[in-house]
Amino acid sequence: MTDAASRAATAREGAATTAVERVTALLRDEILSGALGPDAPLREELAATRYGVSRHTVRSAFQRLVAERLAIAEPYRGVRVTSFDDRQVLALQQLRAALEVEAVRIAFARYGGTLPDEALAPARAAVDAMASLGPSADRPGEAPGEAWLEVERLHADFHAALVAASGSPRIVEAHAALGSELLLFILHARPHYSVASLVEEHRRLLEELPERGPAALREHLEHSTALLLG
Repeated sequence: MTDAASRAATAREGAATTAVERVTALLRDEILSGALGPDAPLREELAATRYGVSRHTVRSAFQRLVAERLAIAEPYRGVRVTSFDDRQVLALQQLRAALEVEAVRIAFARYGGTLPDEALAPARAAVDAMASLGPSADRPGEAPGEAWLEVERLHADFHAALVAASGSPRIVEAHAALGSELLLFILHARPHYSVASLVEEHRRLLEELPERGPAALREHLEHSTALLLG
């Protein structure tokens, strides 16, 4: 292959990758904002026409969403948006507790039996930013939208900050792999929370963490699990 042909092939591969990333991002935002609801079917032909891309590009985007657990692919049924039943809620919360509670236990020991302001500052900043979105995200009767999507991201930032305080790269990496699934999880939790109640619950957790550490976080996670299963 000549240099020119090689460069052309590389450019085509780059364009294809960019197209897949673009379609994946657009579909991801529609799922996480609630525009595409639980169990909504994802159609290759429809998406290809809508986004002006090939079905191969759409298929690759769907594969990425399945890898992020935002979608489910089943034989003879195609691809659909993930929904959480009680079993899945419990399994995800158990995995979160295994990672997050252990991360806080490590951080608690790392800082000598407490969690200082400097360790909690990133989590506190996420809660403050969440509070500022309350008026735009808490509109009774409205479907979730961009404002709630940002609340989801800030909620994920809060918990990621607690995990990061552990300084444990493997736990941080494992928790980050849950990223999109946790965003979808908080979308499903929306009927049980307003932004104000979400902020209040997380500020209370920040107050308790310096004294109680992992026990406070475990109770926090058990409370949200009980709400969803109830």
